[in-house]
Amino acid sequence: MIIIIKLKHYKNYRQLFNLINNTVNMKKGLFLSFLLVLASSIMLPGQANSQEEKVETCEGLIQAPFISNGQPFRAFLTGDEVAEFHTTFLNGSMYRVVACSGKNEPIIFSIYDTNRNLLFSNDEHNKSNVWDFKIDGSVECIIEARLDKKITTSGMALLYIGFKNLEGN
Repeated sequence: MIIIIKLKHYKNYRQLFNLINNTVNMKKGLFLSFLLVLASSIMLPGQANSQEEKVETCEGLIQAPFISNGQPFRAFLTGDEVAEFHTTFLNGSMYRVVACSGKNEPIIFSIYDTNRNLLFSNDEHNKSNVWDFKIDGSVECIIEARLDKKITTSGMALLYIGFKNLEGN
C-alpha cells in the first residue's frame, strides 16, 4: 500500500502523524487477521478429522445384527446443559443406543417416555455407553444427554440408535 500525502491539507504535523499512525495500525490489523485465518485453516482440518474419527468409532459400536438408523444425534454441551432428542421406538424390534463424546469421556444419557417416566439411565449402570433393549408396543421417547461434570465441563455428545427386526426370527 502506498501512502500519498498532500502536505497542504494538513495544518500541523500532529494531524499528519495521526494519519500515518492510523494507517500503520490498520496494516498491522490486516496482517494479524490474515495470520489468524491462515492458522485456523491449517489447524481446523485436523480437528475436524479427529472429530470424524470419534463419530466413526461411536457409530462402529452398532454392529451386525444391528443396523444404524443413519440419524446421529449431536450436541455441543457446556456445564449443566442437557441435550434433548426425540425418537420413536417401534414394536417388534430390538434396539441399541450408543452414546459417546468427542473426547472419549462418558456421556450420561436417560430415556423417558413422553410423560417423563424414566425408562433407562446409564448413570445407574456404571455409565455404560451401550444399551440394548426391546420395548413392547411403539413408544415415543425423549433421550436426554449430559456431560459428567466430575470429568469435563464441555464437549460433544453423540448418540446413535441401531435396530434389528425380531419378527420372523
